[in-house]
Amino acid sequence: MKFDDWITDDVKNVLLVEPNFPIPNKSRNHSNFLPIGLLKIASYLRNKSINVKLIRFDEKNNTDLSQMTFDLPEEEEFIPDLICVTSIFTYWSKYVKNAVFYYKNKYKDVPILVGGIYASLMPEHCKNYTKCDDIILGYIEGAEDIIPAYDLVDVDYQILHTSRGCIRKCGFCGTYIIEPEWNCKKSIKNEIIKKKLIFYDNNLLANKYIENILSELIELKNNKKITYVESQSGFDGRILRKNPKLAKMLKSAGFKNPKIAWDYGIKQAPKIKEQIDILIDAGFDAKEISIFMIYNYEPCYEEMEEKRVKCAEWGVQITDCRYRPLNSTYDNYSPHKTNGQTGKDYYIHTKEGWTDKKIRKFRRNIRRHNICMRHEVDYHSSILERKQISKSLSQKYRKMNYEEVKEYLPDAWTPFKFHDSSEEDYFKYKPKS
Repeated sequence: MKFDDWITDDVKNVLLVEPNFPIPNKSRNHSNFLPIGLLKIASYLRNKSINVKLIRFDEKNNTDLSQMTFDLPEEEEFIPDLICVTSIFTYWSKYVKNAVFYYKNKYKDVPILVGGIYASLMPEHCKNYTKCDDIILGYIEGAEDIIPAYDLVDVDYQILHTSRGCIRKCGFCGTYIIEPEWNCKKSIKNEIIKKKLIFYDNNLLANKYIENILSELIELKNNKKITYVESQSGFDGRILRKNPKLAKMLKSAGFKNPKIAWDYGIKQAPKIKEQIDILIDAGFDAKEISIFMIYNYEPCYEEMEEKRVKCAEWGVQITDCRYRPLNSTYDNYSPHKTNGQTGKDYYIHTKEGWTDKKIRKFRRNIRRHNICMRHEVDYHSSILERKQISKSLSQKYRKMNYEEVKEYLPDAWTPFKFHDSSEEDYFKYKPKS
């Protein structure tokens, strides 16, 4: 059934539920995790004179349904006639199941719908696994052009789409499955209600009306109607190379933290460098540019490390993304496990030689790399970062470059060097006389 088929005359109250995804509380209202689909549905239903209530679970990691102890806000006398649960990544499926389980027991005769990424990518699995009443695929067209109900959350920005779908079909991305049709808007200026904008387009620059949209943003910025603009996804570098003018328009429109993708091998380096230079020529600083790099995928650790070193030479940061297959329904990776994990805990792309150790090593390399790029220094030291030495020594070492300081700080790490996966990451500090 379509979503509207569930909105009968008997539906007066709708409960909107964001499951207890393992999102840190500090990121609860971050633009990467805001339940924008539920906020659009809320406005859509309000326009039909239907009451809505949004429930956002507190962060918990309950896996045993019989031991669930969700701390929910009191729902008072709000008795729903319909419940809508959102989903994000397929590997967070258990949190969707827990939410459905909870409300199936709390309101036994109320139908529960599940939508979102997991539901759209794996509808049959989602229906059977969560035991919901129906799956809603993709986005709801009637709610697409409605201003989301931002009053239900505490944010100072708004999320926008100028397009749906994507002109690419990357093997690691499910956009072409969730949004198979490529649709573009010509204008978005009448949708803007806040000064900070976050674009959720999968390929913003591919919109055939992008110059018109950027011109609108430039005008709004010049008139001080907007102050901050960012694209959650990276800019399509192939389009930038064909039309460098767009980079200057992005800068004039006030875009911050531009990202481009480097999805494959080291042979792409010259083209990636050209894309970076286009952004720098447009006025962006190298250190504010970030390169999307997917790891635990086809390029092996060694090639990914070569790519990282190139990014250090160019002075840019890296936004790393650990690959999970589109049909992964679990991910129990823990960054705190010191004794390692196996493919039974989370997906490890062994075909390209990835191991738990290499995944953790590359992840640490990226963190250190980005610290060095942001602060424009040529080394990182946990000893300095954690203030394990005196202030006077710290000030002395910070004035040194990597070649000088490595004699004093055994954990000094430079982003300009290739780091083998077998290299030790921790050294016990002993002050040198």
